[in-house]
Amino acid sequence: MRSIYTLVSTLVLLGIAAHAQTPAAKSALDKPALEAYLRHVELLPPTLKVNIGDPKPTIFEGFDEVPVEVVTPNGVASLRYYVSKDGKLIVKGTLFDINKNPFQPELNKLKTDLQPSFGQPGAPIVMVVFSDFQCPNCREEAKVLREHVERQYSDKIRVYFKDFPLETLHPWAKAAAMAGRCVFREKPAAFWDFHDWIYEHQPEISGENLKTKVIGWAETKNLDTVKLGQCIDTKATEKEVEREVAEGRALQVSGTPTVFLNGRPLTGAIPWQTLDQIIQRELSYQQTAKDAGEKCCEVSIPSLLPAKK
Repeated sequence: MRSIYTLVSTLVLLGIAAHAQTPAAKSALDKPALEAYLRHVELLPPTLKVNIGDPKPTIFEGFDEVPVEVVTPNGVASLRYYVSKDGKLIVKGTLFDINKNPFQPELNKLKTDLQPSFGQPGAPIVMVVFSDFQCPNCREEAKVLREHVERQYSDKIRVYFKDFPLETLHPWAKAAAMAGRCVFREKPAAFWDFHDWIYEHQPEISGENLKTKVIGWAETKNLDTVKLGQCIDTKATEKEVEREVAEGRALQVSGTPTVFLNGRPLTGAIPWQTLDQIIQRELSYQQTAKDAGEKCCEVSIPSLLPAKK
């Protein structure tokens, strides 16, 4: 009897030990486990920092959205994943509700109050441009917007400018963005002159001569250079620029230029012929939706200003 008891006890102990050694199932809601898994999926080197956000509820039943940011030398890349409630399944992609504007989530995050703009208020197309004054591709896209969009679609498009300086790649971009905001504070109408001038002279500008050149330009525009210089020196507009960058990141902007055309993200410098085709298609769609009595796809960007009583 003693030998049978010993055998049974040994088998029980071995079973317990084997169970203890069995690794627990991984959960994607475990941030370190999710990070390790996504580094493998996305081929992310260990030199890049990965930030895993907290799960957020979505309309995707049984799944939470888990925001992921990858910090790269060119900026922060935002990725979107959906993780099942039990943490076992991961879905990468974008959800659409066919009864709503497909780009409503983007429109909800875009804020255009008190931003530099040109074009027709209430236009059927709203373009919000995230740009960097030191970025060569942004320089090319700026020419397209100013030489073609403004001239050919002035009554159909409203364009807004947003700062998104890539500091690690472009060392004087943030300082230029803050200077531009100082110009806009002093004289909003002068901002687009500054915009055109700084892109035109981009190759000549450096971090060392930026302020001198901006003040020299301002003198030709009859701006208050003392006031402008104080604004630049005190970094009075830094928080404004940082707010624009945070908005861009929330919209998953990872590079410049990025244009949101009625909420649709368009990345990189887009040739005029291609952009013109996109504009024509969007105008056609807006008219078709209007003729059909649809209201799901109207362009509406939330206001930061208090509602008028």
